[in-house]
Amino acid sequence: MSTTTEPPALRDALGLIKDRERVAERLLQSSAKHSFDPDTELDWDAAFEPGKWFWPPELVSLYDTPMWRRMPEEQRLLLSQHEAAALASLGIWFEIILIQLLTRHIYDKPATSAHVRYALTEIADECRHSKMFARLITKGGTPAYPVAPLHHNLGRFFKTFSTTPGSFTATLLGEEILDWMQRLTFPDERVQPLIRGVTRIHVVEEARHVRYAREELRRQMLRAPRWEAELTRIGSGEFSRIFSQAFINPKVYTDVGLDRRAAVAQVRASAHRREVMRNGARKLTEFLDDVGVMRGVGRRLWKSSGLLA
Repeated sequence: MSTTTEPPALRDALGLIKDRERVAERLLQSSAKHSFDPDTELDWDAAFEPGKWFWPPELVSLYDTPMWRRMPEEQRLLLSQHEAAALASLGIWFEIILIQLLTRHIYDKPATSAHVRYALTEIADECRHSKMFARLITKGGTPAYPVAPLHHNLGRFFKTFSTTPGSFTATLLGEEILDWMQRLTFPDERVQPLIRGVTRIHVVEEARHVRYAREELRRQMLRAPRWEAELTRIGSGEFSRIFSQAFINPKVYTDVGLDRRAAVAQVRASAHRREVMRNGARKLTEFLDDVGVMRGVGRRLWKSSGLLA
């Protein structure tokens, strides 16, 4: 088997960077033990349980706003269902981008290396996740919520022209905030069992994806020429702005009978919502700061996204 050996003593601010092939081999072993087929793992025929949430109420965008306090419980539950569908739609959009970024990353690398074999394994994971999210939306009977046309086209540009470290930074941005929310969701007995099952599968498998992306980003930022590192900082900051805007689709408010403009204004003014998003991004922004991504213009863009205090 062809392998790639890292040069000795490759270090950054977080310490020694592990050998790329050894990391990939461990991730392949974990994938063999802890991968799921959502079509057979989850009970798709079971009816949703009356009175249960589709997303923890504290994570619903309008939570603790004046509008939320005036809403009847049934409308709050309905909003949680539509926001869960919007997040699933966002996840599909993002994972399709990620699949293409991973394919670009491995195109020139040895096809028999563990690093490439794990990337292909992750691509297979993301295909299953996207199908799982699509089935969840269909099961709930809500609309799908595609991102805005501008964001869709910016995603098209990004997946084609991003730098390699920029690709892994965006990967972590898309994965870690949702992962934080899903870790709160799958053990929450107030939430529908099917939603908990979907988030449990996603959390288990995404943990490997985060490890792969973090290790590779550390390596890439050490090796990137100055122009590429700076472009990565600016690009990731701009992507953080796009992602934070795309995180909630305003159409959900109209679809549950709310005034869209008033709802958007209250979400933007919500201290609780700002804290939720910053908490979700905190581990990621601390890591990006450690590896040299959060500097200069890029850091200011991250602050303007609302994900960094």
